[in-house]
Amino acid sequence: MHEAEAVAANQANWDDRAEVHARSEMYDVAGFLADPEEISTVVLNDLSVLAPHLPESGIRNLSLLHLQCHIGTDTLSWARLGALDVHGLDFSANSLRHATRIAKADGHDVTWVEGDARCASTLIDRHFDVIVTSAGTIVWLPELATWAQSIHDLLEPGGLFMIRDDHPILGAMAFEPWEITDDYLGGGGTRTYEDSGTYTDNAGGEIAHVTNHEWRHDLGEIIGSLLNAGLRIEAFTELPYMDWPAFSGLAPCPQGWALPPQAPRIPLNFAVVARRPNQRNS
Repeated sequence: MHEAEAVAANQANWDDRAEVHARSEMYDVAGFLADPEEISTVVLNDLSVLAPHLPESGIRNLSLLHLQCHIGTDTLSWARLGALDVHGLDFSANSLRHATRIAKADGHDVTWVEGDARCASTLIDRHFDVIVTSAGTIVWLPELATWAQSIHDLLEPGGLFMIRDDHPILGAMAFEPWEITDDYLGGGGTRTYEDSGTYTDNAGGEIAHVTNHEWRHDLGEIIGSLLNAGLRIEAFTELPYMDWPAFSGLAPCPQGWALPPQAPRIPLNFAVVARRPNQRNS
C-alpha cells in the first residue's frame, strides 16, 4: 500500500473514533464543559514537562499551536490556562467538527486547521511561541523529517516545542510487557493491523474503518529529526506514567496510569523540549 493510501485509511479510522470519543466517559465532554476550571490530565502532564522552560508567567499570553489535536479538549485546556491565539491542527475533519462544537460551547475562539502535521507550516501563515503534541501522535506519521522542519519553521525565534508520547519500547512489546514482538528501531516500514476498538469506552461496533497503519519511530530518530531541523534540545526524559491503560497490570496514578511498585521499572512515556534558536535564519 502506498503511503498516501495508508494515511487516508488512518484518517477514516480517526473520523470514526471521533464519534466514539466525543461521547465517551474518558473524554467526558459534558463534564469538561460544565467546569470551566478543569484542565485535562494530558495537559497537566504536558505542562509539568514544559513549565521549567517557560517564563515566570507560564503559558499565559503566549501563542500556541497544538498538533494532532483530535477533538480539542486538550487544546481548549491550553486556552483555559491563558494561551493566546490558540490553533489546533488535525487530519481528521470529523475530529475538528467536534472540536469546533466544543470550543463554541466553551466560549473560546480557537483556530482549527485540517491537515497533516508534517505539512503544518504550509497550512498556517504565522509563527508561535509554543508548539505542543502529545499522547499517541507520531506513530501515525510515516516519517519525521518534514514534521520536525515544519515545527522549526512555525516557531518564533526562541520559541519552544514539546512532545510527550508513549515510549517507543512499548510498541516494540505490542503493549504487552515483557516480550519483544515488534520493531523498536524505525525504518522497518508500515505496521498494518485491523482493530475495531479504540482506547475509550463504548467502542463496540462503532468503528467502521478498522484498518490501522503505524510507523515506528525510535528515540534516536525523534531527537535526531528535531536536531537536523535546527532546533536545540533543552530537555529529554523518560517517564514512569502514561495517559491511558495501554495494558493490564497498570494502576491509576495522579498522572494517569503507572506500573505497580513491585514491577520492573521501565519507561512508559518520553518527553522532549526543544527550542528554536533566536536567530531568524537558524
